[in-house]
Amino acid sequence: MGEWEHIQEGYEPSLQARRETLTTLGNGYVATRGAWCNASADGIHYPGTYLAGGYGRLRSQIDDHEIENEDLVNLPNWLVLVLRLDDGPWLTPAVISITEYRQVLSLRDGYLSRMIRIAAPDGRKLQLQEERLVSMDDPHIAAIKLTVTPEGWSGRATLRSAIDGGVTNAGVPRYAALASRHLRTLETVALDAETVLLRTQIEQSRREIVLAARTRLFAGHMSLNAARTVVHLPDLVAQDIALELADGRPVSIEKVVAIHTERDTATSEPRLAAVDTLARAGDVATLRAAHSEAWADLWSACSIEIQASGDADVQATLNLHLFHLLQTVSVHSVDLDIGIPPRGWTGEAYRGHIMWDELFIFPFLSLRQPVLARALLLYRYRRLGAARRAAREAGLRGAMFPWQSGSDGREESQRIHLNPVSGRWVPDVSSRQRHIGAAVAFNVWQHWEVTRDREFLHDYGAELMFSIAQFFSSLARWEAREERFSIAGVMGPDEFHTGTPDAKPGTETGLTDNAYTNAMVSWLMARALDVLAVLPPDRAEALCRRLRIDAEERRRWDDISRTLALPIMEGGIIAQFRGYEALAEFDWEGYEARYGAIERLDRILENEGANPNAYRLSKQADVLMLFYLFSAEELDEIFRRLGYAFEPSMIFSNIHYYIARTSHGSTLSWITHAWVMARADRSRSWALFRKALDSDVSDLQGGTTREGIHLGAMAGTIDMVQRCWTGLEPRANVLTLNPCLPHEVDRLRTTVRYRGHTLDIEVTQELLRVSSRPFTEHPITIAYRGHVREMSPGQHFEFALVGPRESDRRAKAHDRAALTQHDRAKVEHGADAVLPVTEEASTEPLDEALTDHTRDPR
Repeated sequence: MGEWEHIQEGYEPSLQARRETLTTLGNGYVATRGAWCNASADGIHYPGTYLAGGYGRLRSQIDDHEIENEDLVNLPNWLVLVLRLDDGPWLTPAVISITEYRQVLSLRDGYLSRMIRIAAPDGRKLQLQEERLVSMDDPHIAAIKLTVTPEGWSGRATLRSAIDGGVTNAGVPRYAALASRHLRTLETVALDAETVLLRTQIEQSRREIVLAARTRLFAGHMSLNAARTVVHLPDLVAQDIALELADGRPVSIEKVVAIHTERDTATSEPRLAAVDTLARAGDVATLRAAHSEAWADLWSACSIEIQASGDADVQATLNLHLFHLLQTVSVHSVDLDIGIPPRGWTGEAYRGHIMWDELFIFPFLSLRQPVLARALLLYRYRRLGAARRAAREAGLRGAMFPWQSGSDGREESQRIHLNPVSGRWVPDVSSRQRHIGAAVAFNVWQHWEVTRDREFLHDYGAELMFSIAQFFSSLARWEAREERFSIAGVMGPDEFHTGTPDAKPGTETGLTDNAYTNAMVSWLMARALDVLAVLPPDRAEALCRRLRIDAEERRRWDDISRTLALPIMEGGIIAQFRGYEALAEFDWEGYEARYGAIERLDRILENEGANPNAYRLSKQADVLMLFYLFSAEELDEIFRRLGYAFEPSMIFSNIHYYIARTSHGSTLSWITHAWVMARADRSRSWALFRKALDSDVSDLQGGTTREGIHLGAMAGTIDMVQRCWTGLEPRANVLTLNPCLPHEVDRLRTTVRYRGHTLDIEVTQELLRVSSRPFTEHPITIAYRGHVREMSPGQHFEFALVGPRESDRRAKAHDRAALTQHDRAKVEHGADAVLPVTEEASTEPLDEALTDHTRDPR
């Protein structure tokens, strides 16, 4: 990879689906996977085009279960450009021989090109040069240019340019037994000599989608006329175009496509809109110029620059991650009423549902493109009605947001799912992850802290937070024996633990007092009361009256925030949930020796007939999510509000404890652990960050990238660079920065938007520079380790960074214990064993590293 090019050399069938995911092109409205224009779904290649928020629902019969799933629908394949020589076979990947292959994704302008040299079955050779874009300028336009050059022969050929509406959802092998045909073709027609149109409908939602394609031929800059035959096949419309090819003389085919749906804004009717859009579209060169200009504006606003000694791939891969985030949601997404899914719009994993991964994505958007963050939060607000109905059906108040959300906000989590290891369908109880509501509230509050968008808080945000607080208030129960509130029947982010060790599959009743959930609820209750104080009195009164929030309910919120149970074990280890200390230690080394890759221990254990609920193991960070989301000072406030002692040393003790018991079955886990270790063990943090950075490029999850990028992990790596390494925290009306670059990074440049200011931030190992671009806006307050500055637009400040003190390092060595090379070592010696200290742990005083950067400088 170059910094701005993602290059793939050589054709490897086993890598093709992953490459198609990574080279998906999109614009926030529609996205198309990087499949070849002559390929169909064949187990190696998988063409896929997805509309942002384009869902459809189907029923399937699995054994004696009828289940219903809502999927992100694979739309008609507009890419189809396929050749045949004379009357030979169509030159698809199945019949050609590939002698040379090179593919380049240009990140600067979102342009994909590939060069393939092939041999037909009769031995004749051709060079195929393919280029494509999905326009960031006009969200309804996509285009492809195919240049065909015969090598060593001349003769007759036929080109088929088609729109194929006969596609199904077949991108995830685990879903193969489920119903997958969502589309019903309504119309196929040739509009004129150059243009065909296909009108289709998503069966369940009745959402109409129209694609119109114009195909033109060129020899150099000269337009070519050729005989064309319109072909109508079931669910497909095409033009077969007669070509006369001459040795060494290229012929270019330009195919421009317009895509519209009946729900587009400023649209009367999608068929008319598609025809009109296509009529106004220029040639590929013209479209590329406008597209490139739109991308240039995006990069100008959103780029991050890193100078990493001897590791150029870091910048290149970070650019790839930024590219995918910027094309998943864009200015074209604002009016679409969509969320942001864990896999973007690049594949069918998780069916395109909206989950908690937005917790890792929103920080970047709020600090760079707040209009997008606001629009995505409105996706949640518009589904408050569904969340309230779900709460009522569960006998609760307020709003119970679903773990997986789709079109209308109902719970979309599966009731059963396929374990690909055992081949069995097993119950799925992941919908018990009620912490999703706290994540929504967290995103609302962080958006408020960054933007001070009073209108959003007034009209939408406050109601979201109050409704979620009501839900958790009704979920919490007073335990007289403990003299504390308790929350039962939930799951934490871990996902391996669904109930008690003796619970049979399908009968799990959830966990009691999951620490992450309870700490988040305590924080939520306190913030909901803060919002109540921030609102104008008349708005606060009206909202409380409408939501039936009286003085007694508000007192209950305060009581819950102060007396919710937080299970803590010996040595300051926060128990993941009540009863965790009674679980058995797991044989990590034995399972690693037997299975190698053990990230998905739940599947391995189910295949063996064992129960993950019986062991101290985690799929991903659970307790440690608290240290990811909250600073040491905030955690101190939460703990002390709850009546528990908190010491900064607890942070590393808990990191130490839980990382030894985590399988990292989610790409989010690597970024979470990298973040929480960034100031205590920089070398280890860097290694975990690099792993998260490479998770999709190297497909570290063992085949999952083909099903879609891991957008949460991608955004997490971006956010780690932007917030964690700069120590950026908006809190208490102060933007605090306390940089802590990895040793491998020499310089970092980034730009953020904070309360109307555009701030350019530069960090080296010795210096922090902050500049506010000229604009008309009120001053803001920034701070570095107690050095407070009021900053007006146009001002610039520099801070000399404080280094570690050797005396502090020696004095606090016992608090800076680091992980051994083998994470599981302490498990062999019992739960309370202590790992030895490593040199890396002495990079800086732990208490300063974990607290100073969040101290209110006022």
